[in-house]
Amino acid sequence: MSKMIFVNLPVADLPASMAFYAALGFENNPHFTDDTAACMVWSESIHVMLLTHDKWRSFTQRPIPPATASEVMLALSLDSREDVDAMNDTAAAQGGTADINPVQDLGFMYNRNLADPDGHVWEAFWMDPSAIPGE
Repeated sequence: MSKMIFVNLPVADLPASMAFYAALGFENNPHFTDDTAACMVWSESIHVMLLTHDKWRSFTQRPIPPATASEVMLALSLDSREDVDAMNDTAAAQGGTADINPVQDLGFMYNRNLADPDGHVWEAFWMDPSAIPGE
């Protein structure tokens, strides 16, 4: 079996969160989706598990951070600068927040940060490794 990552995120409104992630390009895996959780697939190795607050609490009693907190920033590589801009624009149009941090443009790397409706932070980035400045 290949190595995979499942990112578990507590969400206040499961259907709204599913729609948000679908708009960003994630696909729902119905085999791991019910009225308490949804598996949203980014790639063969990256999956996001959206969990209702009650479902989340069945895994841990640690508090759910408020939407204004940043517990982690998850980065997703995209194919182009335009794709980075499109993901950020889509996030804002779907109930998220675009550009929660300043845009970073280093020439060889470009990124913009967004937050989903529950405040989970994502970094959409594009990078051209061949253009990384030498030492």
